[in-house]
This record gives sequence, C-alpha cells and structure tokens, in this order.
Amino acid sequence: MLRLKLPTDPRWVNIVEKNIAEILTDHAYCEQKAASNAISIIVKFPEYSELVTAMVQLAKEELEHLHMVHEKIIARGLVLGKERRDKYVNQLYDFMKKGGARQSMLTERLLFAAMIEARSCERFKVLSENISDPELAGFYHELMISEATHYTMFLGFARKYDDPEKVDKRWQEFLDFEAGVIARLGVEETIHG
Repeated sequence: MLRLKLPTDPRWVNIVEKNIAEILTDHAYCEQKAASNAISIIVKFPEYSELVTAMVQLAKEELEHLHMVHEKIIARGLVLGKERRDKYVNQLYDFMKKGGARQSMLTERLLFAAMIEARSCERFKVLSENISDPELAGFYHELMISEATHYTMFLGFARKYDDPEKVDKRWQEFLDFEAGVIARLGVEETIHG
C-alpha cells in the first residue's frame, strides 16, 4: 500500500531499544511538527475549505498523539528532551520544488507531507512487529493505522486539487528520492533516522 522503495531493516529496532528515551523524545517532536505542518497548510492555503477542515482535524489528532507520547515518557520516569534536527525531513524539504504557480506549491506541500506520513506509518509497523516491549508494540500498532490514513489523505488532496497524472509522476519522483535518503539513514534511534 505504501509503495516505499526501500523498507526499513527490522534491525533498526535494536538501535531503538538501546535508547527508548531518545526515540520517544524524537517521536514527540515528530507529532508536534506534524501538527504545525497542518496549521501551516491552513495559513498558506485558506481558500481550500475542505482541506482546511481536514487540517484542523489533523492538527488536533497530531497534538493528541504528542500528548500520548509525552504520557509514555512521563510513565517511564523520563522527561521530554530537547528537539533534534530531523535530517530526513530536512532532505525531503530541500527536494520540494519551491516557488512557481500556487497550485504547484500546494501539490509539493501535500506530497512532502504524504511522504513523511508514509515513512512514519512504515516505521511504526516495524516497531510494532519487532520491539520487545509489549506496551510500545501495541502503541505503535495503533499509531501505524492512524498514519496510514494521513498518508492517503494528503495524496488524495493532491490528486483532487491538481492533475492526477502530474501528481502521480511527481509522487514517483518523491518515492525515488526518499529511497536514497532512507538508504543513508537508519542508524539512529529516531523515527526517520
């Protein structure tokens, strides 16, 4: 369904399990950034009423996920660490085409978000199937389902507001580029790294 070109090596979970505090902190900030991205789309593209409504709901959901991750942090006697630079997201952002027609900018933003959600979904699946902590396995299984709906929503809006053939061609370019990014990462206890 996700059609990612390079799956996550399940051994990545071994890295994660050595530093649960780090993965939970990174995850919390991923949720915060997802909520911020939804709000940013509202601010930049307010004329798309259906999209705005969906982004309002998404921002609420992502903030609820942030709350849930923070509760896991607290329950483990940990504290939320400082925000880290997300190499994966930054490389995808640099790949996005900037400027041009307003419609093209919206499409790029929606595909950028879809890509992040697709990889997050895949990573949550890998965690849910391979992490030895049963509580976190269940938690990540639930989030995997949610992330899948986000990914399809962003792709759906891109196809609705732009030429579907053009969107699908650009989506393939995102998938190809993302495979190269993920090939260089996967050695850190972060959601995308």
